Amino acid sequence: MSKPQHIEPRTLKGFRDYPPEVMIPRERLMETARRVYRSYGYAPIDTPALEYLEILTGKGSDETDKQLYRFKDHGGRDVGLRFDLTVPLARFAAQYAQQLGLPFKRYHIAPVWRGENTQRGRYREFVQCDFDTVGVTGVASDIEMVLVIHDLLLAVGFERFTIRVNHRGVLNGLLETLGLSDRSTEVLRALDKLTKMGADKVRAELASTAGASDEQAGKLLEFAAVTGSADEVLTAIAPLVAGSERGEASVGRLREVLAGVGAAGASLDRVRIDPSIARGLDYYTGLVLETTLDDLPEIGSVASGGRYDDLAGLYTKQALPGIGASLGVDRLLAAMEELGLVGDSKTPADALVVYFAEDRLGDYLKLAASLRAAGVGAELYPEAKKVGAQLKYADKKGFRLAVIAGPDEFERGECQIKVLATGESVTVSLAEAPAAAQRLL
Repeated sequence: MSKPQHIEPRTLKGFRDYPPEVMIPRERLMETARRVYRSYGYAPIDTPALEYLEILTGKGSDETDKQLYRFKDHGGRDVGLRFDLTVPLARFAAQYAQQLGLPFKRYHIAPVWRGENTQRGRYREFVQCDFDTVGVTGVASDIEMVLVIHDLLLAVGFERFTIRVNHRGVLNGLLETLGLSDRSTEVLRALDKLTKMGADKVRAELASTAGASDEQAGKLLEFAAVTGSADEVLTAIAPLVAGSERGEASVGRLREVLAGVGAAGASLDRVRIDPSIARGLDYYTGLVLETTLDDLPEIGSVASGGRYDDLAGLYTKQALPGIGASLGVDRLLAAMEELGLVGDSKTPADALVVYFAEDRLGDYLKLAASLRAAGVGAELYPEAKKVGAQLKYADKKGFRLAVIAGPDEFERGECQIKVLATGESVTVSLAEAPAAAQRLL
């Protein structure tokens, strides 16, 4: 019988593995997001990775429809892998609205799949980290979306970021004044590419896909190019939408959002009105935002979202307006790596308990348990070896402390705690070890 051939271990293009040194900061980021979301009252949910294809298609854009992973399951049903977490939320809310009660606030951290061209910080399988409020249209939920992103980026460790805000109603008001209301989808998709493609290519796309005249395209690009402080931008765009009831109301809504963000104590220096923000997905209807890092703007938006008052209407006659945003976990981690904000630890534990006196295993187990009971993560080396070999292991794995005790130390009821980064060490009683480790950390 011939030996089976070895299969080459490899991953599909656009997919990746996550070793501990990558997964540890990734989990910490998601834990931070959970903490911030929960502090605002958002509750966790989960939904299936696979949905009926009709649930997913036609909800994002032609581009996301093309990127869908779709196939027939074993029952011959047309199914697809979710491309985001917002469309499944709309289906979920429509299906369970009576049980959930409104307003319903949820967060959802889970993988999604898009068969798109890969780029830095972006893969075909990636995690989205969403929070949404369903069932309200008031400005308070618009304000809260901005505040959550503001607090989340601060909690992650960023001080220099910009939340760029716009309102689809302002854009639609401008389209009304230009006579382009019937081509809003094509116009918004073209404007959404402005940062990537530049004004000349967007002008050409506006002409080819939306049939915009050179004058109309010029007005749209002039509108998108307005910059300055929030007040300056709002003052500049107000005359452009004058005469459009929707446009004028939306400018007023943006003013209310800014006032609310300021009233909550968030820094308005980090919030900018940006008329060029359109968001390419078709389901947005109101406030839209994107967030960039001031020290690494080229990596793109690390948190984005908006209001989608009509999305759940595809699944139910009940009015279920929604608003929410998503933290780009992988993109933000790529930025953190580039800016040197991610360590190289390969262990989530703080301390290694060095085990070298083979007949004292019970004492080592008790010492490690006392550290964990005090909130200090502690790994016990799994077999008795020389101290030097275990300290090399501790350095390689990125432990911060090594806790060392041999037969003599156990007899005296003490141990040594060593700070691996500096070589500093202290000798304390076994009873004091947990508190001493906490101080050294």
